Amino acid sequence: MIKYNLITVFDDAKRAFRGNTAAVLLLDNAPSDLEMQDWAADFNQPASTFLWPEKPGHFQVRWFAPDGEIDICGHGSLAAAVFLHKNYGVEKATLHYRKGHVKVGLDDEAYYLWIKPIEVIDHGNKPEALDEALGVKVHDYFSTSNKDIVVLKTEKELKAMRPNFNALAVLEPFGYSITAPGDEVDFVSRTLVPKVQQLEDHATGSSHAILTPFWSERLGKNQMDALQFSPRGGAFHCEMRLNQVLLKGKGHIWAQGELK
Repeated sequence: MIKYNLITVFDDAKRAFRGNTAAVLLLDNAPSDLEMQDWAADFNQPASTFLWPEKPGHFQVRWFAPDGEIDICGHGSLAAAVFLHKNYGVEKATLHYRKGHVKVGLDDEAYYLWIKPIEVIDHGNKPEALDEALGVKVHDYFSTSNKDIVVLKTEKELKAMRPNFNALAVLEPFGYSITAPGDEVDFVSRTLVPKVQQLEDHATGSSHAILTPFWSERLGKNQMDALQFSPRGGAFHCEMRLNQVLLKGKGHIWAQGELK
């Protein structure tokens, strides 16, 4: 039998934010890519996290969406922290993926993950049709190796934005971390990924690996709180620690079972 949990992370009951969901499975050894993709399609979660042990406190990890593998998944990593703590009492672990590792765990405040910052590589040069596709005036634009940063002037504009995903899908960038100064927190965002099934992500760790160094530099702060205004909503505590990003959030198991 293979134990699995469906876990929600970066939720906030006070704001009625339901966070992002992931399936998490602990296996004895590495399954095939085809098995993982088939299971992820059947679970039909934004991410399925597959773990298998390497040595005490260390696990190999792969992440799959229903329609393809994910290179690095922040919310899937935090879900792994919840899974390992709730089921096996593991308070901290290192998850090894193809391009590096993510450290996860639980402290006195919340579940956490350490992730490499994703830095800006170019300023400007936004796609010409971007304003029309988003339905809002873009204030500034920055390219990264992951999702590009789209800056709006206000939180109100961000909430009211009604993107045309078909129009966004024909543009070159894979995805967008759309952000603005927050009214009650340091910054707010939405994550759009028009080239995949998800279209808009709910609570995105990789986007906050982009936005934490971006806003830390502009606000002159190393510790920040952030909200993601998606259909489910996400709440993050973000810290910039030298060359690492620390993300904290809540996490809960909402379903569990076994695969035969």
